Amino acid sequence: MSKPERVTGNPTGFGNPDNFMTYIVNQGWNNYTTAEHDVWRSLFNRQREIIKGRACREFLEGLEALNIDENQIPNFEDTSKLLKQKTGWEVVAVEGLIPDLPFFKMLSERKFPAGNFIRTREQIDYIEEPDIFHDVFGHVPLLANPIFADYMEAYGKGGLRALEFGTVKNLARLYWYTVEFGLINTAEGVRIFGAGILSSPGETIFALESPSPNRIGFDLKRTMQTNYRVDDYQQTYMVIDSFEDLFKQTYADFAPIYGELKNESVEYSPEDLAKQDQIFTKGTQEYAKIKNT
Repeated sequence: MSKPERVTGNPTGFGNPDNFMTYIVNQGWNNYTTAEHDVWRSLFNRQREIIKGRACREFLEGLEALNIDENQIPNFEDTSKLLKQKTGWEVVAVEGLIPDLPFFKMLSERKFPAGNFIRTREQIDYIEEPDIFHDVFGHVPLLANPIFADYMEAYGKGGLRALEFGTVKNLARLYWYTVEFGLINTAEGVRIFGAGILSSPGETIFALESPSPNRIGFDLKRTMQTNYRVDDYQQTYMVIDSFEDLFKQTYADFAPIYGELKNESVEYSPEDLAKQDQIFTKGTQEYAKIKNT
């Protein structure tokens, strides 16, 4: 199953960006129980096997470079020391989903907010709110990649601008289809880089191998016009050419694009294909049809 969007779309009451510091809490690493460490170990070992041959090289390199512990829940301080050396990022603990403004502000200052809680054994296959496994295993390894790290900082700064234009909905779609559920075209074939996929055993296989979803080339404006599924596997996945190209397409003032989006009012459903799409796979949508009957 998919994870809910990382930002809430509710910035009300947080006019001062410096308020983001109030959301950062102590991870409380010493308070984790043996059972919670066991859940981490089970999740890590299962997912490490599933992502072989499916995750992009940059993700696997980050996982190794940050020495993310397979046997116990990582200590954010230890992970941040290695991450800072590589790209200047750090992992900070939060208690759950946070509003848009502090979320964007954290990213703009190279602080990645990660939930400090872990799912129970009964929730091991699915949890509605992103937990420490989703956030650390799924997101953090790519922050060790300099280009992706720059993209995430730029996204945070772009988010602060989006709040001014009232276009957070459109920017959230960009995050969803790249950071959470993005695919990348490589010399070895299409691979996964999105955290929402890489932290989900079922979607890791579905995203690459199922005939059901569409897989189309990433286009910035098209992505910002496309709705998505929050309650199940995606019906469409965007495929980037490279992290360099992703950064190039998004490292710009979005004001002209936001103006176009408002004037055109074009919206795509999650399953739609457009005539301008670069189609890697035209999905059957069979999975979604069965689920909706």
